[in-house]
Amino acid sequence: MHWINPVLWSLQHLLLVSLALFHLVGPVPPELGVHQGALAPCPTPAHCARRDWPVADPQAALNALVPALEAMPRITLVVREPAYVHATATSALFGFVDDVELYADSARGLLQARSVSRLGDSDLGVNARRLEALQQAMAT
Repeated sequence: MHWINPVLWSLQHLLLVSLALFHLVGPVPPELGVHQGALAPCPTPAHCARRDWPVADPQAALNALVPALEAMPRITLVVREPAYVHATATSALFGFVDDVELYADSARGLLQARSVSRLGDSDLGVNARRLEALQQAMAT
């Protein structure tokens, strides 16, 4: 009877699991974009962050913030419209993809921001920290 060396079997499975972890893109969330004058609420704070920043000129704030967003590591601009920006952020280690949205809400005097993970139950605070960094960039 043919048997597999348990160590070799374990190493092969560890390799397969490790490879499966890389580039976990996930589906594009259907709620992306502006709906009834707002970005979508967060389904759960465990893997999503959403902020409304009061600003005098939301359009000017958005325009000023786009270069700061693009300067962040592993950010790819997906959509750039006059009042709306959608970008993706890819994690360095496993390739997890987060969606980052900014919306210049001129009617309410707000710059709306949202960052959400496509996969997983927890982002370990990554999305909230990303929005904090953007808010600090907006303040300077």
